[in-house]
Amino acid sequence: MKDSIVFSGIQPSGILHLGNYLGAIKQWIDLQNKYESLFCIVDLHAITANKLPASELKSNILKTAAAYIACGIDPEKSIIFSQSTVSGHAELGWLLGCYTPVGWLSRMTQFKDKAGSDKQKASLGLYSYPVLMAADILLYKTKYVPVGDDQKQHLELTRDVALTFNNHYKLNYFVVPEILVLDHASRIMSLRDGTSKMSKSDPSEYSRISLDDTDDFIAKKIEKAKTDSMLGFYFPTLKCRPEVSNLINIYSVLSSLDVERVCEEMNKHDMRHFKKELADLIISVVSPIREKMRDLLKDQSHLHEMLKKGTEKAAEIANHNIKEIKDIIGFIQ
Repeated sequence: MKDSIVFSGIQPSGILHLGNYLGAIKQWIDLQNKYESLFCIVDLHAITANKLPASELKSNILKTAAAYIACGIDPEKSIIFSQSTVSGHAELGWLLGCYTPVGWLSRMTQFKDKAGSDKQKASLGLYSYPVLMAADILLYKTKYVPVGDDQKQHLELTRDVALTFNNHYKLNYFVVPEILVLDHASRIMSLRDGTSKMSKSDPSEYSRISLDDTDDFIAKKIEKAKTDSMLGFYFPTLKCRPEVSNLINIYSVLSSLDVERVCEEMNKHDMRHFKKELADLIISVVSPIREKMRDLLKDQSHLHEMLKKGTEKAAEIANHNIKEIKDIIGFIQ
């Protein structure tokens, strides 16, 4: 029996991309063999900012489920489900909000980034996003949360909320989760701007490699990927060459060669040759994922059934824990 629980999730705000695969899902595959794993499609988070049409959101949820499985998440080993189908997430989000000082949320840098210049127009959901994220994690008494650098602050808040609740009731009820820091090398940046993360919401399709891109489109995107006028792939200069550094990093992660070795190899060639090699390497990884996604999406009833089973398993844990939490607070049930 796997004792410790791992929880993570991705928003269905668009088609998953190479950054989601290398930065998260690929690393979840090993975790599902070691821990009780819940991999959620966090659709409640997806409506905090850019609201998609209902049909597009539904389609994205199924495509995200298909991508999880196509990338190697096994529904027999892991619980795959949509956040909105387990009511405990929203319920615990409200309860934990009553133990979270507003001052803590005001310090969250992601809200400042996502709200943009007019914070008055940002939704309450976006502001309280970290509390719902804390609920997602604490609801299952999660021990480990695999996150990138950009989510570390939210994880620290989750830990603070868990400790505040435990201290208030003088109980060690919530497990205080530990951060499993994902491999920094797997942080994949935009193909148009090497200082920004690859993103589903970037208006330019050429900023990312989507997991459903055709081979020709992948080759075209890499061919058009931003570089610079400096010749060669000299390792010590990569720090001041963000776009080239990102492409070298993608090659390094996919080929399992370290960055210095990639630079040595590619210094024998020009940028055009390197981009062709990189495109071929990306295609060799993405193409089988795309084909498996396409097969899974042909039989949507199977995906619905898999998500329903995941919901049932997640809800069994969530409902049991929500009852205990309400009892601790003092609600009559």
